[in-house]
Amino acid sequence: MEVAGAGRRLTAREAGLVACRRCSRVWPMGQARCDRCGSKLVSRDTRSLQKVWAWWIAGVIAYIPANIYPMLVTNTLVYRSENTIVGGAVEVAHHGAYGVAAIILIASVLIPVGKFLAIAFLAITAQRGTSVTPRARTHLFEIVEFIGRWSMIDVFVVAILSSLVQLSVVASIRPGPAALTFAISVICTMLSAQSFDSRLIWDAVSRQQPRKTP
Repeated sequence: MEVAGAGRRLTAREAGLVACRRCSRVWPMGQARCDRCGSKLVSRDTRSLQKVWAWWIAGVIAYIPANIYPMLVTNTLVYRSENTIVGGAVEVAHHGAYGVAAIILIASVLIPVGKFLAIAFLAITAQRGTSVTPRARTHLFEIVEFIGRWSMIDVFVVAILSSLVQLSVVASIRPGPAALTFAISVICTMLSAQSFDSRLIWDAVSRQQPRKTP
């Protein structure tokens, strides 16, 4: 809302209110916990960006071996095959399943890399500011949180294949070392996004708004 005669918007923080980050219910400043969901109420998480960068770095480190080591190991009587994420998508495409290959590449390469870039952009701009509007950055944050659940498709596929294709000495499929590191990378990026306090996006705007003395 706008303050009469001031030409600026009054934030919830300035009005003495604080919103629950879990259920979005608004409570008076100073209340310890949300009466609706029981979550701890804080106006700002002062360590938000430190936690964001810590989880982000851990996710990047885990993502590197996830693309180097095999994701799927197939053993048959005549051959042994080890496929990385990209190599597996290429092999699937060679068999004519272009749609499946595209889904694997999007879920395992484009989405994780895009999440890394988006989270880094949000954290940097929260610290240094940017010409991108707060509304656009808030939408970007919501997209990052929404698509996070779809980043584990590769791990799900490996788990399903491993449980279904076990034909003793004839053929077997088991997850490779990349399955674990990829899962760790996805979990770290999800925690990094959840650690980001989106209210920091709007703090720079409130600081830049002119304050008129009566």
